[in-house]
This record gives sequence, structure tokens and C-alpha cells, in this order.
Amino acid sequence: MSQLRTLHQSPALLVPDQVLLPEGPQTGHAVLVDDGRILAVGPLAEVAAQVPALLTEVHAPETTGTAHTERQVTRIDLPGRLLMPGFIDAHHHLTQTFGKSLVFGEPSEIFQRVWVPMESNMDAEAIDVATRLAAWESLRGGFTTVADAGTRSSVDISAISDVTSAVGLRCVLGMIGNDLGGGVRTSTVAEVVAAAESHLIRWDAEPLVHPSLAVSIPEVASDEALVALTRMAREAGVPFQTHLNEHIVAVERSLNSSGERPLERMARLGTLGPELLAAHATLLTPREIRLLRDSGGAIAYNPVASSWKGNAVAPALLMHELGVRIGLGTDGTRSDAFRLLDAAETAQRLTGGMDVVDSSSGGGWTWLEQGLRGGADALGLSGRVGEITPGAHADLLVVDIDTPEFVPSWDLPWELVRVANRDQIEAVIVDGKLRLEHGWPVDWDGREFLDRAREVSRRVVENSPITRIDPSASEHRSRWMAEHEGTPLRDGGAASANGVRNGTATSAGGADW
Repeated sequence: MSQLRTLHQSPALLVPDQVLLPEGPQTGHAVLVDDGRILAVGPLAEVAAQVPALLTEVHAPETTGTAHTERQVTRIDLPGRLLMPGFIDAHHHLTQTFGKSLVFGEPSEIFQRVWVPMESNMDAEAIDVATRLAAWESLRGGFTTVADAGTRSSVDISAISDVTSAVGLRCVLGMIGNDLGGGVRTSTVAEVVAAAESHLIRWDAEPLVHPSLAVSIPEVASDEALVALTRMAREAGVPFQTHLNEHIVAVERSLNSSGERPLERMARLGTLGPELLAAHATLLTPREIRLLRDSGGAIAYNPVASSWKGNAVAPALLMHELGVRIGLGTDGTRSDAFRLLDAAETAQRLTGGMDVVDSSSGGGWTWLEQGLRGGADALGLSGRVGEITPGAHADLLVVDIDTPEFVPSWDLPWELVRVANRDQIEAVIVDGKLRLEHGWPVDWDGREFLDRAREVSRRVVENSPITRIDPSASEHRSRWMAEHEGTPLRDGGAASANGVRNGTATSAGGADW
């Protein structure tokens, strides 16, 4: 594996046991990588024969004319390993990682009680640490690209891009363009448009940052702002992100304010289109599914979020069969790509497959596809990430398949969905550079950073007006034991942990995402 540390210094011919291509795993193949890109992939002999031509650079010095320079290629053998594309997280909140385990057991719309109070209290240092922690976890889990839906923090958004680029995580960076809050206007449409224009051109020199526009939910954007931002995203060829039809209360809030469901309102305004990246979309009517499909919009299917705190599970398999574009997202829950694939399949099996005796529920490949090329398509990065193909970014995983989980191996794609583990990811490569080895960064001190993360996260959480409804696991057990043993609770029923307030849910600004 030490040879992988020189990937970015010279061309490399990667020769693994198997290569995962869109049509399935292939043996006897090699992948040629140079300058952060995949130059060739195919049978070893064929790729090796192409090397001299592919790596001959033509220069035209001002005084000496044309010169040809042949470059040395490093062959890196990876026996017992699978070389596969890095996964795509189609929906994340990188700055929320400090509160991730605070939402266990909480009902829906936790943004009002946890995310808004916490992110509003995060300074530049906290954003830096939270983002690095989330980015590292994403890479450890096999994600080489994430779509960040936007932060509620007041710090400049470059605080996120600086960190993701330094860590080596490719980021589709959302800029939130809300112009309403609590039923009143918080900014003008002109201000929103100006900020969006600046955001779209700001990252041209950043190879790992791809801009995106966003509103938190349609209800916090005026008709004018929704139309303007959608048009800008469409013309720029970037995603327009929003949380759509996620919770019962959100749908009812939209009905109360406009007489339409969130997706219906967007359809009326002409803001459904191929630029749309709709997170969750769990509460869709048949008509809305048709509208979404016909418009070419994409959804981020977040099965773990549905399991942890959602009202419903998106009908992802139905939408897939109808031709809706789908990527998989974590929603900032746990950044473990293999467990996400398993959850994606399991959620569809339990909510639909078992009822109709569909034991396949997608045949395994569906969820692998949505975690790779489906996510790339949803993020507007088709052909550039999520697959091993000439011209794509060299965003790759080296996975150990010489393990008990994969012996014997009869159906590798389905095995990746059901039995693969994060600890089998031996190396994470982004833009042709080794970023992690056995889960740890190769060019910065992860151990030292964890100590800093503990300190900063404690400061932020303990000083934020967070309100939890559910007690911690230990307190939950104590209550259960007291009830079953017939002994009274010592604290009278109040639950608290780590300085975080608990009790009746309170609203932090109504519908202000």
C-alpha cells in the first residue's frame, strides 16, 4: 500500500484482483491513473500496450520547437483487492456533526430543537472542526464526494470548502438562498440573486469544490426567489437542492400557507427540472411522482434518516422503475456507505417488497448503482465521479475482499450491498491522491485532531440552547428498570445529558430552516 502514497507524483498502473465497472466486477483488468484522472481501463495487456501513447506529452517550447517526453509509469499490484469507484453522498449537512448523536430517539423536524440552536452558536473554529470531522468520517465510510445542502451558520461558506479541500473530500457545496423566515421577508430577491451569482463563479480554481444553489425548504423561499434560483442553477448546470415533502408537518405547513403541497407549488412555478436535487421526498402522491419523473428531477433517498427520525420511507424502488433519477444520501446520520446500501435495500423490502413477495427488492445492483453512478447523475457529475471510466476523476477505493465476508464469493455486487464493511476499505483515493490508509489520514495527525474535536464540540453543545425530548440510552434504561421494579425515579422524570436541556420541544423560529 505504501506505493499508493506516490500516486499523485507519477503515472500509475493499478492492477487489482478485480475492478468494479458499471457492467460488474472484472478480473484481469488494470486502471491507468495520471494527474488525478483515469486515462484507461481494460484488460491488463491492452492497457499496458496503450501506456506509451497515453503518457507521451507533447510540448512546444518557444525556441526549440516540439519535443516528446516519455514518462515513467509505476505499476502497483493489489492482490486480493477490489478497485472500485468512491461512493457519492447525495445529501449531507457537514456542519451538523457535533449534534449527530443528540437526535437519537427524537421525533421529526429536529432542526427546530437541535440544528438551528447549535449551528447559530458555531464560530469559525467550530465550523472548521465540525466540517473536518464530518469530512474524515465520510472518507472513512467510502464516500469520496458529498453534497452539502448548506449551513445555517453565519460564517463564510469558504470555511467549509477550505476544510473539505484540505482533507481531500470532493464537495458539491450548497449556498442557501432563503428569503423568508417566520412568515416575514428576511432578504430581498436581488440580494439572493447577487449572492448566488457570486457563489457560482467563486470556485472555478478549486478542483474539489462544485457549486450548488439551495433553499432549506420551499416554504422559506418566495415564488420570485424559487424561480430565480432555479433558473440560475439550470443555466449554470448545477444542482438546486432543497428538502422536499419530508415530514407531515412540512406538507401541512405548505398547504396552510399556499393551498398546495411543496412539490405541487414547485410544479406550478416551473421549478421542477433536471437541476432539482430533492432531499427525502418521502411523502409523494402518485401525481407528484409523475410530475417529478416527467420533469427530470432527482431525489436523494435517505433511508437511514427515515429510520432514525422520518415520517416515512421514500418509494425509491417504485420511482427507480418509473425512471426517476435517484442518488443515496446520509442526511448527516452515519457516513458509512456500505451500511447505507444495506439500509436502502432493507427499507424498500420492509415497506413494500414483503407485502408483494418481492424477495429481490432491487436485485442488489440497484442500490450499488444509486450509491455510485446514480448519485453522480443526481449531482450533475455524470462521467466524472462514481465510475471507473476514461476521463473520470481518479476517486477510488481499494477494498480488501480476501476476507471471511467474501469467501466464498458468488455475487460480488450484492455482497457489497449486504456483507461489506467499512473496515475493509484499505485506501481512499480522491483526485488521484491517497487521502486515507486503513481509515486514517496520511498527511495530517488524526489522533491529535480528535482531542481537539472533543473539546470544541463540548463547548458548542453545552452552550447552545438545544432541547431534547427523548432521554439518553442510560436514562431510558433507568426509567424502564424503575417502572418494572416498581421503584420511583430519583430525578422525578427529568432527563439531561452533557449539559443539553431536555423536556418539551420548543420552536426556534417556527419554520426557519
